[in-house]
Amino acid sequence: MIDPAILRTNPDLLRESQRRRGESVELIDELVAADVAKRSAQAAFDELRNQQKVLGKQIGPLQGALKKVTDDAARAAAQAEVDALMTQAQSLSDQVKEAERAASEASERLDALWLQVSNIVNMDSPVGGEEDFAVVENVGTPRDFDAEGFAPRDHLELGELLGAIDVERGAKVSGSRFFYLTGPGALLEIALLNLAMSQATAHGLIPMITPSLVLPSAMEGTGFLGQAAENVYRIEQDDMYLVGTSEVPLAGYHADEIIEADRLPLRYAGWSSCYRREAGSYGKDTRGIIRVHQFDKVEMFVFCRPEDAEAEHARLLSWEREFVDALEIPYRVIDVATGDLGSSAARKFDMEAWIPTQGTYREITSTSNTTEFQARRLRIRMRDESGTRPLATLNGTLCAMPRIIVALLENHQQADGSVVIPQALRPFLGGREVFTPAP
Repeated sequence: MIDPAILRTNPDLLRESQRRRGESVELIDELVAADVAKRSAQAAFDELRNQQKVLGKQIGPLQGALKKVTDDAARAAAQAEVDALMTQAQSLSDQVKEAERAASEASERLDALWLQVSNIVNMDSPVGGEEDFAVVENVGTPRDFDAEGFAPRDHLELGELLGAIDVERGAKVSGSRFFYLTGPGALLEIALLNLAMSQATAHGLIPMITPSLVLPSAMEGTGFLGQAAENVYRIEQDDMYLVGTSEVPLAGYHADEIIEADRLPLRYAGWSSCYRREAGSYGKDTRGIIRVHQFDKVEMFVFCRPEDAEAEHARLLSWEREFVDALEIPYRVIDVATGDLGSSAARKFDMEAWIPTQGTYREITSTSNTTEFQARRLRIRMRDESGTRPLATLNGTLCAMPRIIVALLENHQQADGSVVIPQALRPFLGGREVFTPAP
């Protein structure tokens, strides 16, 4: 959610953000009208409630005095006055109930509209759709396999040669886009987890193993029940959701809390299995393990002062780069265009690894500055010398296992189908230097 004060003082900023995202500008006009209606309805209710309280203070003393009146004529006059006030009180009570109902409905409509509004984009982000990103930097040089005298195998062929990936049995047991990591594949994922957590803890992040099932409040609070809802798995019988990223339980960890400013920033590294329906992606990346329904991931998450959020964003990106640099994979960093941002992100940087057999770069990590958006929705605040106010949250993928494995296998393959293990991973594989094809 966005600070309502911005709607009242600078609605054009919200309109421009919606325009850059390619989302409804008219929604802001509806929001402005709903905000006015809500405040008007609330003011009407408050005024009637105040009148009711004043009338109640008048009736009480009159009823007490009535009991002391002995003269019949005076008593009749006093009783008539009390009866008139009681009639007025009953009428006012009905008006108060109606005004309360109207205020509640106006508030609910406003809240419903707010849930449709995405975070305000950073005005430095490139404007446009998925292909309109800006390349920040290219790192590393893709190998020239022609010069080396052999055609590269794709990750699935390599995985099958090594006995590392089994998609056929994955499909037999769970359906399409599921897979087994076997032998060296399983060891490789465990090594990646250990390398990621070793780096994260060295930088002071608190390691977490997070729930994979969350309540609707956590999904809604992080913004995953809007435009991303089609890719979310819901357990209808229990009204719970399988997370597509540990960003969700990490963000919800401090929901409804006030955090003392001297504890900030709080930085976490969460390990979880992730589940995505991949709706609308049929026919794309169906071979291998690039686009799957279940995968494991290490996600970084930060709670900080809003004024520190941009510096934290740069820090998360530097840690992602450090991890991928250690794996010796060519990659590029892109500034994601406004129309390709998630609803909660104000700005996002992706890292894309070079995939030799596709002749292109593919996303392996991303990091988003969500400013105060998620914190407001989850009611997470900080307390400093100025009082209590919302804080900022940020997230960044340190290691999404399948795509990192794809990039490792394809970039470090040899002509005989073996794969050289990057130096950084060898301590977590007992010093092993190469994976060789299974006999």
